[in-house]
Amino acid sequence: MFKGHPKGLYIAFFANMGERFGFYTMISIFVLFLQAKYGLNATAASFIYSIFMFGVYFFPLLGGFLADRFLGYGKTISLGLITMFLGYVLMAVPSALGSNFWLVVVALAVIALGTGLFKGNLQALVGNLYDGPKYGALRDRAFNIFYMGINIGAMFAPTASEKVCNWILSASNYYYDARIPALANDFLKGRLADAAEYLSIAQAQNPGVTLDSLKTFSESYINALSKSYHYGFGVACIALIISMLIFWGFRKFYSHADLTERQKAKSEALKSQLVELTPQQTKERLIALGLVFFVVIFFWMAFHQSAVTMTYFARDYTVPSVGKATNLWFDIVGLLSIFGSVIGLVFLLRKGSRPTARLLGGAAFAVFAVLTYMRYSSYADSNPFTPQKFQHFNPFFIVALTPLIVGFFAFLNKIGKEPSTPRKIGFGMLITAVAFVILVLGSQGLASPKALAGRVAPPDSLVSVYWLISTYFLLTIAELFLSPMGISFVSRVAPPKYKGLMQGGWFAATAIGNNLVGVVGYFWLRVPLWALWSILVVCCVLSAGFMFLVMKRLERAARA
Repeated sequence: MFKGHPKGLYIAFFANMGERFGFYTMISIFVLFLQAKYGLNATAASFIYSIFMFGVYFFPLLGGFLADRFLGYGKTISLGLITMFLGYVLMAVPSALGSNFWLVVVALAVIALGTGLFKGNLQALVGNLYDGPKYGALRDRAFNIFYMGINIGAMFAPTASEKVCNWILSASNYYYDARIPALANDFLKGRLADAAEYLSIAQAQNPGVTLDSLKTFSESYINALSKSYHYGFGVACIALIISMLIFWGFRKFYSHADLTERQKAKSEALKSQLVELTPQQTKERLIALGLVFFVVIFFWMAFHQSAVTMTYFARDYTVPSVGKATNLWFDIVGLLSIFGSVIGLVFLLRKGSRPTARLLGGAAFAVFAVLTYMRYSSYADSNPFTPQKFQHFNPFFIVALTPLIVGFFAFLNKIGKEPSTPRKIGFGMLITAVAFVILVLGSQGLASPKALAGRVAPPDSLVSVYWLISTYFLLTIAELFLSPMGISFVSRVAPPKYKGLMQGGWFAATAIGNNLVGVVGYFWLRVPLWALWSILVVCCVLSAGFMFLVMKRLERAARA
């Protein structure tokens, strides 16, 4: 999987990994921050999130245009890194309860612009590394590796945000309780008719709280929690600095690919590398890309529920603590220890492995198995966790499953049965539908969000964490069928003069999907839970049907 690739791929891999770690650290707590500090309901927080994500994925169109026409890929990527850093600095500035909302809005706009300058152009640069015959056959595999970089960064993000948030809360002698933010905001705004239950919850944090001092406690807790989220956003600043150092420090490994078609045309030595298409070929390719962009809108609409409705479901309907065995899933060290032991066992038992590989595999299995047992033994009988921790499952599954999916497609290729890239995307949409069927089943009999009125469901109504974990598992398989394949498809099919712009088009489709996340969030307080997830199931099935309907045209464009 990793053999034979140009070194520039790994520079892009690590630069992207740092940037994505910072971004997903912010995203893991974003809607929780908006609801806690500003007292927004689920619909309003979802709407702001969707607008921000629309900007994040729409601005790559601008970034692609600037790179193709004026700046080139490397300069535009660098400008994006600097712009994002400034945005995260603004997000990290602590402020009092409910204040400085305008600063948050400005910060979000700056981050969205910077991401737009960075993302699509980095992918276009990676695609350029594989334009020659030497590496052309490795393009799909390269984007799978590149995609792992995104998800290794994202995998550690929820744990980072949780650790920082818990650290800041503990400094104020508090601990996280998902029930408090909504109750505190309702109490401060005079919307809490009976404060008896809230008082008992507050006294668990501070036994000295009385009804007379409940207002002071509410302000103090929300300020401490908001401060913890601001510090969580500050983690992204550090991650961006690391990405900058990697991208700028190792430019020599990708500089030969940092060329647009306009830059090639200006150089006598590079004119021979220009690829000219007829107007009809260009039109055919653009139409094929447009059809793919239309379909993936609905995938991203479903997939990015992870930071909105699925986070609400984790907070309001899922048990807040787990036993020892299940806590291995929520502890990133325990989870990686299990993963390491499994990898070691694979090398130990794999047929055809060299003796040295078997020895190392056995040693790895033993070391990680012992580490897993030690982590398990250190847990309490009941282990609380914060809602954002669910968001590390998708990137973990990406890292764990990518070699299996790549190997599966390699096997199919060997026997002449590998599906085309557009066909993989169609299958990915069907798998996404099945993922949300799990939540349809898991939501049967639960009270609607409207009935809960922003509160956490009673303890006897909270469901197992495995409903969400299973959904994340299938969503990850769907993502591996669709996202890296789609990026590779765009890289291969985009007319050379519009490489940056077409990568921006891929993200623009993602932007529209993210905007529709807010539409689904709108229904959170208006329909039963099972109906909410069913909307996503139907949308994914219909878009998969459309994909298979236009399949021949897409496959023809990919071969051209």
